[in-house]
Amino acid sequence: MANDNNLPQDDNLTADPAHAAGKMADGPTPEASAAGAELADLKDKYLRQAAEFENYKRRTTKERIELFKTANQELMTALLPVLDDFERARAATLTTADADAVRESIAIIHNKLGKTLQQKGLTVMEVKGGDFDADLHEAITQIPAPSDDLRGKIVDEVEKGYYLGDKVIRHAKVVLGQ
Repeated sequence: MANDNNLPQDDNLTADPAHAAGKMADGPTPEASAAGAELADLKDKYLRQAAEFENYKRRTTKERIELFKTANQELMTALLPVLDDFERARAATLTTADADAVRESIAIIHNKLGKTLQQKGLTVMEVKGGDFDADLHEAITQIPAPSDDLRGKIVDEVEKGYYLGDKVIRHAKVVLGQ
């Protein structure tokens, strides 16, 4: 038999059993303590960010609701003088039998209303005699064209169309020549 003293020894076999592989030391190592502190710091940051985002969502929702409530305030304020004119014209024309006075008061108020709406960005569509465009017009009927040059074109306008800025807010209802 060979002598056991002459065989090379493996360092792992002769190591202290208290420090066996796979076992942790009794107390936390400095690296584990730093990692735990970093993890707690990141959790805190995450929770603060989540709370800040929730507050942002709540605040913007509240601002949006407030904006919808007061969005028409500027337009309504601009239309109040027109309403006042209607009331004065109605009171002045109640006792008169003169149709011209009534027509004149209505024309004055109509012009004032048109100018007020135009100042707020409303523009009337000019469609009569032009080409039909499905993005701007709504064809309600077709009639025989009075002349060959009006064939396939807009012959009559039943209801005006309007732009608010560059956006169509009401399509013009038109009659096409066939």
